[in-house]
Amino acid sequence: MTSFALGVGIGLSLIVAIGAQNAFVLRQGIARRHVALVVAICAVSDAVLITAGVAGVGAVVDRLPVLVTVVTVAGAVFLLTYGALAFRRALRPSALVLGDDRAMASRRTVALTALALTWLNPHVYLDTMVFLGSVANRETGSGRWWFAGGAVVASLVWFSTLGVGARFLTPVFARPGAWRVLDLAVGVVMVVIAVVLITGL
Repeated sequence: MTSFALGVGIGLSLIVAIGAQNAFVLRQGIARRHVALVVAICAVSDAVLITAGVAGVGAVVDRLPVLVTVVTVAGAVFLLTYGALAFRRALRPSALVLGDDRAMASRRTVALTALALTWLNPHVYLDTMVFLGSVANRETGSGRWWFAGGAVVASLVWFSTLGVGARFLTPVFARPGAWRVLDLAVGVVMVVIAVVLITGL
């Protein structure tokens, strides 16, 4: 149980930081659009990556810098594109109208965006597969899998809380101005992360 608690603590410390993935989950949660789908994709993706890291795949990734470089460039391009779309939305904000099909992105678009924000982020590989994997493998016996379980639970709890809890902000986003502020913030986060990724190459 000590290993499990350690996994929860370290997992939360890595995932709670504001980032592209969290910003997307927050936006979908506020709009109440495909929240369960987004949370499931993010949580399951983290579970796969954490499990792979504990199984030793992280060591392979650590020895293939070219793979990290490719993912970094692709991720930066995607983040810049998503950031540009957020800035465009900020120029033409509209009030939140729940259930308005015309304003709702398709499940496919939302799913692909969630997958891209997760799997095209090199920090995800470094945090989950390399860092968490290395920490987990310091545990003896079954301790590493208890650690992995704790990290997976932390991911699931965080994304669920973020996605479902965001709906309490819905009244605020009944005003177009609030969406302008949110989309500007999302755009800035995406661009800053993209710049950090590129300059870190």
